[in-house]
Amino acid sequence: MASGYLEILRARYALRLLAGTLVGRLPNATAAIAIVLFVRAEGGSYSLAGALAAVYGVANAVGQPVLGRLVDLYGQPRVQLPAAVLSGVAMAVFAWAGTGPVAVAYAAVAGAGLFTPPLEGGLRALWPSVLRKEGQVHTAYAMDAVAQEVMFTAGPLLVTLCVSLWSAQAALLVLNVAGVLGALSVVLSPPSRAWRSAPREAHWLGALRSPGLLALLGAFLFVGVALGSITVAAVPYADAHGGDAVYGWLMAALGLGALVGGAGYGARQWTGDPARRLRLLVALLAVCYLPLTLMPGTAGMVLLAALAGVFLAPAIACAFVLVDRHAPPGTVTEAFSWLVTTITVGASVGTGLTGPVVEAGGALWGFAVPGAAGTVSLLVLTATGRVLAAPAGQAVVAASSENDPNRAVEPRFSSGDRA
Repeated sequence: MASGYLEILRARYALRLLAGTLVGRLPNATAAIAIVLFVRAEGGSYSLAGALAAVYGVANAVGQPVLGRLVDLYGQPRVQLPAAVLSGVAMAVFAWAGTGPVAVAYAAVAGAGLFTPPLEGGLRALWPSVLRKEGQVHTAYAMDAVAQEVMFTAGPLLVTLCVSLWSAQAALLVLNVAGVLGALSVVLSPPSRAWRSAPREAHWLGALRSPGLLALLGAFLFVGVALGSITVAAVPYADAHGGDAVYGWLMAALGLGALVGGAGYGARQWTGDPARRLRLLVALLAVCYLPLTLMPGTAGMVLLAALAGVFLAPAIACAFVLVDRHAPPGTVTEAFSWLVTTITVGASVGTGLTGPVVEAGGALWGFAVPGAAGTVSLLVLTATGRVLAAPAGQAVVAASSENDPNRAVEPRFSSGDRA
């Protein structure tokens, strides 16, 4: 496992791109908790804190595919860095103005979310040009998914550390400065500066004109619903079994399970149809959600939460492969950004849906929602199996390979040829 990831990281610029993207995404990963802590430090209500965090999330969901399309049109440096600066400035305005002028606070967090640069989609568009071989790109996608889990686990800890050492205002400022520096590191790298999207056919739908991509987005909307529902259903369970500490353990276990699953998935080379593999992974994901309804004691529930996360990162990593294959030429960054947005929107829907379910039926019915959502996701993938089959004309082969002394032809990853 380690050797596979080390091979990726030894590739020129790979570590810089991965680290820069993770640091650049810190403001986005920590925005919700940072906003809530800052509003409470300013004396605002939880309702205001939640509303501001929601506005940031909605603006971010809107901005990601729009900025992704601009990246495909104009390149990464001309979009990513200005967007990162604008997002950081907007959050700085929020940090300095506080919650006194409420309209300014809403406008500032909306601007920060809207201009969050699509670094995640941009990195996945760069991997094929950095790594060249399709097998390595698949491993990089899995490593990327694992790194995201680490970031979403460590990010909130960094926020609380900044708050304890300085203040909630300082946390907002420090994390957004770090985000700009991370984006700067990425866009100044030679792969980012050299990357160009393929010529694209003018179409107002952009990446969304691909039936395969629409099928993936439909399936992963419900994966997002499952994720959002667990975060709500775990609250009443934790209240009955020890409070906030138990809730923290459950969320940490969910992330740890995804981290372990993603690490294991990326440790080997996968062959065969990725669409079929994705159906299997989503089926396993749905099955592993079902035991949560047993609601055993705290230790058992933590183990079940870890199990529930095991197939999440592999499913997302496999989806990255299919997104690349189905993205129309010249829309790869936008397509990846749409997947990120869809999962985010699904999580918001799951959060809103599970609240009334928990109030009506308690934690048991709340934990039934992720299993149901995972099943619907599987049904979508099954119903669209033909659409998700490898598109005709996507198999491009290189006439020679620098890695093969016999010059045998090998499949070239589609976005690598676009790049």
